Parts: sequence; structure tokens; C-alpha cells
Amino acid sequence: MGPMSERSEDRRPVERSEDRRPVERSEAFKRYAADSSLVLGGLAAILLQLAHPVVARGVARSSSFTRDPLGRLRHTLAYVYAVQLGTPEQHAMAARRVDSAHAHVAGARDPGPQLWVTATLARTGMQVHELLHGALSPDLADEIHAASAELGMSLQLPRDAWPADRAAFDRYWDATVPTLAVGDDARAVAAELLAARAAPWLLRLMLPAARELTAVLLPPRLREAYELPDHPRRGRAVVVILRVLVRVAPRRLRELPARRLLAADR
Repeated sequence: MGPMSERSEDRRPVERSEDRRPVERSEAFKRYAADSSLVLGGLAAILLQLAHPVVARGVARSSSFTRDPLGRLRHTLAYVYAVQLGTPEQHAMAARRVDSAHAHVAGARDPGPQLWVTATLARTGMQVHELLHGALSPDLADEIHAASAELGMSLQLPRDAWPADRAAFDRYWDATVPTLAVGDDARAVAAELLAARAAPWLLRLMLPAARELTAVLLPPRLREAYELPDHPRRGRAVVVILRVLVRVAPRRLRELPARRLLAADR
């Protein structure tokens, strides 16, 4: 989760995921959630988040996105895997850890930014899966939508804030995207991320392809605001290459990050 209101002591307590009985997820969902190829949508998700001014302000002032991008990615993945695939104890521990980290980040506990950040994770994950693996079945898509609510609710997003179903989610998404604006904070953080000066050389080598994929995933207005490439042929070529690489990679290899991060929290 990207950091996003300062601690509000008078907020009414919200039901936490650790207070509810865990939901048993299908094997199809577990395979989806454990597939590390979804991380390929991470940069697009971050740029979408930054287009929300409250999120951008909190990230610009408090985040380690640009200083330690790999560390930030690891913490985000650890949280997502713990919530969606971990034991109840891992889920609760991950929620407390991230909640504590957000305690002094402006905007991090406001429902609006929380909802938007959660929505970007859900949307880009499904986008990437469909680009690389094909269309999701309606049942699996419904389950992913329902499970995605836990990512926000574990950090005090009110239960009724999450759209009731995928149709409601689409309405929320379509109504929210036109309200986004890429301001100075967003541009500054995005410029650092896209320059990847703090990243290892191998990641910097992959940056042109990452920029092309991110341009494919972003709404056109935001792609232009971030000055990302508008090269449809290159974007399609990157998607084709990634599709081949992902399909030849054994599923066990693609699920290795999830297994390791969950094992590290046992």
C-alpha cells in the first residue's frame, strides 16, 4: 500500500479484518494472488495513486518510494500476500505494521485516499493478468473484487466504502479518474521513480520496457500528464514479449516471492 490523514483520535473504531473469521478462498484465487507477474503493474498503480492529491502529498513528504524503491516494493508485497494468502496471524501482523507506519503520514487514514489506493491495486492487478494470461472468468473476477476489499479494510477502510460489486467498482472508477490531477508533488515523485537512480542496474536496464507497459495501463489523460510514451506498437510488442516470458516461466517460480515473503513472517 502506498502511504497516504494524520491520526484522528476521535474517529469511530472500524471493524478490522483480524476481528472477522477468515474467508476461505478458491484455488483459482490463490494462484492469481500468488503470481508475481502482477507486480509488472506496480508502476502504473503508483502513478494512479499519485494522481490523487492527498496521496501525492503524503508520498512526497513521507514516503520511501524514491529513496528505497525495492524496499518499498517488498513491504507492499509482504502486506498484500499476508492479507490475501497468509494465516490470520500474518494478516493481523501485516495490518498492524503498515497501520503503524501510516500513523504520521498525512492522508493515510482518510477513507477517500484509502479507497483509491486499494482500487488501483485491484484494477492494475486484473489488467496485468488479462494482458498476460487472458480474460478472467466472471467467478474469479468477482472473488478478486471481494478479496481486494480486505486490503483497505485491514487498514481501517470502512466496510461500506468498498463498492458492492464489480459494476459498482466500474462506476466508482469511471467517476474518479476524471477528477484526478497530476500536480507538482506527483510529478516530482514520478520523475524520481522513472529515473530509477536508486534502483539496481538491472532494473534500470528494464526501465524503457516498464515505461511502455505503464503507458499501456494508464488512462490516456494521465499518461500524457506524466509525459509517458505514446507508442502503441512498442506497447503491444512489450506486452507480447512479457506474455511469452511469463508463460514459459514455471508457476512455481512466479510464486516464489509470495512463498518467501510469507515464510519470512512465520
